[in-house]
Order: sequence, then structure tokens, then C-alpha cells
Amino acid sequence: MSQATNQSWGGRFSEPTDAFVERFTASVNFDQRLAAQDIQGSIAHATMLARVGVLTDEEREAIVTGLNEIREEIRRGEFQWSVPLEDVHMNIEARLTDKIGITGKKLHTGRSRNDQVATDIRLFMRDAIDAIEAELIRLREGMIALADREADTIMPGFTHLQTAQPVTFGHHLLAWQEMLARDHERLLDCRKRVNVMPLGAAALAGTTYPIDRHVTAELLGFERPAENSLDAVSDRDFAIEFVSFASLLLMHLSRMSEELVLWTSAQFDFIDLPDRFCTGSSIMPQKKNPDVPELVRGKTGRVYGHLMGLLTLMKSQPLAYNKDNQEDKEPLFDAVDTVGDCLKAFADMVPAIEPKKVNMFEAARKGFSTATDLADYLVRKGVAFRDAHEIVGESVAYGLKEEKDLSQMSLDELRQFSQEIESDVFDVLTLEGSVAARNHIGGTAPEQVRAAAQRAREALDVLKDQA
Repeated sequence: MSQATNQSWGGRFSEPTDAFVERFTASVNFDQRLAAQDIQGSIAHATMLARVGVLTDEEREAIVTGLNEIREEIRRGEFQWSVPLEDVHMNIEARLTDKIGITGKKLHTGRSRNDQVATDIRLFMRDAIDAIEAELIRLREGMIALADREADTIMPGFTHLQTAQPVTFGHHLLAWQEMLARDHERLLDCRKRVNVMPLGAAALAGTTYPIDRHVTAELLGFERPAENSLDAVSDRDFAIEFVSFASLLLMHLSRMSEELVLWTSAQFDFIDLPDRFCTGSSIMPQKKNPDVPELVRGKTGRVYGHLMGLLTLMKSQPLAYNKDNQEDKEPLFDAVDTVGDCLKAFADMVPAIEPKKVNMFEAARKGFSTATDLADYLVRKGVAFRDAHEIVGESVAYGLKEEKDLSQMSLDELRQFSQEIESDVFDVLTLEGSVAARNHIGGTAPEQVRAAAQRAREALDVLKDQA
């Protein structure tokens, strides 16, 4: 090693790296988070090298023992991280060499930091995806159970945030669940492409050593080795795909958050969130603020930013590895943490939502939410839909003037708009009759909501069994 520098690559250089450049180019302050995966990959690499005869069994044993001891040092917080050693890989390798001598330097045979870091990130992402999926499953299970329980709880459905037609709270929750089900499928699909091993690609062109990449892939639980060495070390599309998934998931959680914020307001007063998910005001003692959904809504923009940052990071890079890729980790790590925290918050909070059923019901009675039901009733009596639409419009105008909902009008009042209206009209003008009438798959009828909840539960169980 050159006396001018203490770097692992110092032989080529005649002077040490500038102190600022050393700090500017180092990544150890954030990539030390990959330490567990780096050690995992190194143990598998050493095991493979011993199997093909590049290392002796004694050398492999010394390396594995040393790495396991380093793992414990890191876990206990005793490991001394060094900025001059640049990154997590060289910090661990240097410590290994300190512990076991020159054998530690043999660990890097047949690999490069380029394929090493690509492998570490994929191992990290695989673990992160599995942890995120566990929270997503917990949220979906809680949401399905709440929907099943509230299949009969009537509330107004909205378009343009205006009262449209009555639905049930259970039906609304299952709409949220459908969003999450698609997100769940996207996450599992992303995991398939994450679970490909770059190790063995070396710097960019592979290695002349007689490595067996299938052995290493099997030891690390990868589906297969990456097919092309150039692609293996240089692309980060799997990370971008994960953050794309995260952006879609957070978009859905943000929409849910917006509704939760509205529903907890005094103007809606549809639900109550337990105090543990809310905060108060330092000046207004009456306030109970829905901070958890508000913060999830806010964090969505943060993840969107990471997606655009990673796309921009990759868009102009030639093959193969470039130092630009050092900038992939911080946005990726933050996206993983943000998604995990938001899902945990929702998985804890959603099952604890308490619907204010009377308030929901009374709100559904306002805004002529059964107007479409009256139009459908007239059509079934032989009235053309366009004529029925006009008749109902006139009855709504009358109701606005008289401050009466359609269900509050007498039969005589309704018949002034159409002689086709008879006493059985009140079967469809009630809120209960309205939701029950939509008795088909995907409809609001309570029995359909319960059936949909059961199908969702069964579909979720299938995904869990495949994991």
C-alpha cells in the first residue's frame, strides 16, 4: 500500500486524498446500515470460495469466525467506524484483517465493491420488503375485520365531496382495502426482481477465478444470479421500482388520511380516533388534532421526492458502475423507513376507529342521497330514464324549497311530480332500502359487503400462504 494514502486502492496514487474530498466522497455515515447484509454476503462469498478451492477450509473458518465477531461488535455498538476507510465494506474488511491477519485480505478475491454493494442493497431490500409486507398484512386484516363489523352502518357516499348516494361504512372501508390489495401485489412483484444476485459480477466484467455463482445465490437465498455482469453492478431499477410502489401506497394512505381528517372534524363528526393517535393544542384546550393521518398525508410528498430523485440519479449514467450510485442509499433508506412507519401507524389506528353511526346516518339523510333510487323506481314503472331524471330533479327542487328530504315527503307531495309513484316508493326512499337494493357483487347491500369481506380475507390468506 502506498505511504501517501491509507486507502485500499492507494497503490496507484502519489499523494493522499484531500481531507474535504475524503469526507465528501465517504458513505460510511449512512451505508453502515448495510453492515448485517455486508457480513451475510461476505460469509456466503467465503464459503463459495472454499468450495471451489480458492480458499482453504481453515481460511474460510477464520474469516467466518472473524465476521461473526464483528457482527457482534456492531450489534453492541462497540465497532469503530472510520471515514478514511470510506464505506461499510472497507471498514469491515479492515477490522477483519486486524483480527485474523492477512487471511482477511483474501476475502475480497473474486469480487469488487461494485457487486458487493449491489448485493448488500438487494439483501437489505428483501428484508425491508418482508417487514413492510407484514405491516401491510396487519393493516389489511384490521381493515377487513372493521368493514365486516360495520357492513350495516349507513353513511353518505360522495362525489365531488357532495352527497351522492348512501353507502355503508363497511363498503367504504373495503374500497380502501382494494387499493391496498393492489399495492400488496405490486410489492410482491417487486420482490421477485429484487431477489436476483449481482455477486460475482465483480467490478463490471466478472472474474477469472473459478467461482460458482449458483452456490452463492443458494447460500444467500436468491432466486438466481444476475445474467449480465455490466447490468448487475450498474442498475438500480429494483430500488426505483420499490420507491414507485411506496409512492403508490402512500398516495392511497394519503387519500385515506384526508378522509379521516375530514371525518374527525366538527363539520363531519363521523368517527372518533382514540386519543393515543391524536394530539392537542398548546393554546386551544378544546382541540383534538388527527396528527397521525395528517403526518402520513404529509410524508407522501417526501416519498414522491425520493422517487424523482432516484429516477434523475439514474437517467444519464453510462454503463457500468458510477460514483453517482452512492446517492441511491439515503433516499432508499428513508423511503423504507417512511413506508414502514406509516403502515405501522395505520395498522394500529384503523382497527381502533369508532364510527359515530347516528351522525353518519343523519348525514346520509341530507342532500337527497336517494334521488337516484327514485329515478330507478320510476324507470321500473315504465318511465324513460331521461323523463325520470327530470321528475326527480323537480322533486328535489321542491324539497329544497320546503326543506324536506325525499323520504320525508308525503305520497301526495311526490305524486304531484308523477302519477306513477305509489306507496311502495318508500321502500326505496329509505336509506336502508337504498343500500339493500344494490344487492350484487361490488354493491352496497350489507350481505354483499360481508361476502366481499370474506373474499378479501380468503385472498389475503392465499398471499400469506405463498410468502
